[in-house]
Amino acid sequence: MSTEHRINFEFTGRYHVLGTPGPEIKHVWFICHGHGHLAEFFIKQFNRLNDGQHLIVAPEGLSKYYLKGFTGRVGDTWMTKEDRLNDIDNYLRYLSTVYSTVKEQLSPEVKVTLFGFSQGAATISRFASLTQVPFDRLVLWAGIFPPDLPPLQSVERLKDKPVYWVYGTKDPFLTQGIMEEQGKIAEQIKVTPEVLSFEGEHELYDELLIKISKAPYRHQ
Repeated sequence: MSTEHRINFEFTGRYHVLGTPGPEIKHVWFICHGHGHLAEFFIKQFNRLNDGQHLIVAPEGLSKYYLKGFTGRVGDTWMTKEDRLNDIDNYLRYLSTVYSTVKEQLSPEVKVTLFGFSQGAATISRFASLTQVPFDRLVLWAGIFPPDLPPLQSVERLKDKPVYWVYGTKDPFLTQGIMEEQGKIAEQIKVTPEVLSFEGEHELYDELLIKISKAPYRHQ
């Protein structure tokens, strides 16, 4: 019978940025893509926010694969069910490194939005709850809180911060069961997200992105 061993080693990850870091930046969005996406293409959907005052930062999942067969288009995933806790730990350390690298190029007063789409919603939720990075707003789009968030830590980290849950009314992935699960998890961690919906499927919607970008960073 084999025995499992683990080893630590240096790993190089990549991320994409829309905008130029500098004193003009007032808002930074850290956006986590969904399953099968690549940061290079996902970040293009945030062009409407590229106004000189917003910086969009798109980290990329650490596991790449061919979307079909053994060649052609490549996608990315944040984790699978196999060795999931180790994958979560790896991407949290990676995201924290991206965050600190970008933040040190910006004014300390810059406002931070953490954004996750689909599988990235669970990723960014863990990043918000399980690390100590400062942030001002959390947006879950076409995805939900993961069921393994620690209630007490999540309550403290998300307290008084605006949390948005956004989805398309025709999204085939958001079944009734998943919608109910989101409600139960939100209740457990004492979060009442502002719910925004649009007539669409598993996709982004410019008008709501702009609406969120202009919303206050504190509950009024």
